Amino acid sequence: MGICVGKPANVAHASSGQFLDDMINNKVKSSSKDSKNQTKTVTFNKVSKAPRDQNLPIPINLKAFSLHDLKTATKNFRPDSLLGEGGFGQVFKGWIDETTFAPAKPGTGLVVAVKILKADSRQGHREWLTELEYMGRLHHKNLVKLIGYSEECENRLLVYEYMPKGCLDNHLFKKNVQPMPWATRMRIAIDVAEGLAFLHSKVPCIIYRDLKASNILLDTEFNAKLSDFGLARNGPVGDNTHVSTRVVGTNGYAAPEYIATGMFDSLGCIYNKR
Repeated sequence: MGICVGKPANVAHASSGQFLDDMINNKVKSSSKDSKNQTKTVTFNKVSKAPRDQNLPIPINLKAFSLHDLKTATKNFRPDSLLGEGGFGQVFKGWIDETTFAPAKPGTGLVVAVKILKADSRQGHREWLTELEYMGRLHHKNLVKLIGYSEECENRLLVYEYMPKGCLDNHLFKKNVQPMPWATRMRIAIDVAEGLAFLHSKVPCIIYRDLKASNILLDTEFNAKLSDFGLARNGPVGDNTHVSTRVVGTNGYAAPEYIATGMFDSLGCIYNKR
């Protein structure tokens, strides 16, 4: 999920059957009037129920944060530190020392965004590892920088650079927001294209699979960066022209041929960019 500042975004990740049903029926989500007016609290697991997955090594260049340090950095995940929410979980604003990465007082040091995997996340631990694996080794001016992670018991957190202007979605669709100049929109489109081109230039190429406005984040100068690599995967190799996968992503953004066949290649990301 992108680190989207403002009203929490509802993000749908679905299997192929669910994906098609949701698009055809356009079901209305069940209302929860009480939950809309209540402040959400963050709970953490204290006992590990499963051993850590050793098959995907975590990149050594990432900082391993303790859960205690991230609680301190985000003022104990207080509601006033909440930046947004997506399919992965909630995202909070925090502060760390620029050199040691130790927790810092609010308003000092380096500002970061801390994303917490919620217990009932549909993305889950595998996507958490996928994001660590890709974002821990990929570096480009149009990709959000992953600083570190925390893994204690069954709690999974990711620490990113903070993007002050939030997600593109808010600037395009949120009410009472000043329209973006066309020159800025074009520059953002070019930034996104360069980020995708970088991913597709790798061997094997990397297929993003979840390109949408809420996953495009903006810095103070409206430079755009891609975020949320939980659904990314390696593309076809050799003589293969595509990879066959279960249909995942967000309703309304996936290419029709991908929904129909489950076959995906780098061109599917370009369709998302429409």
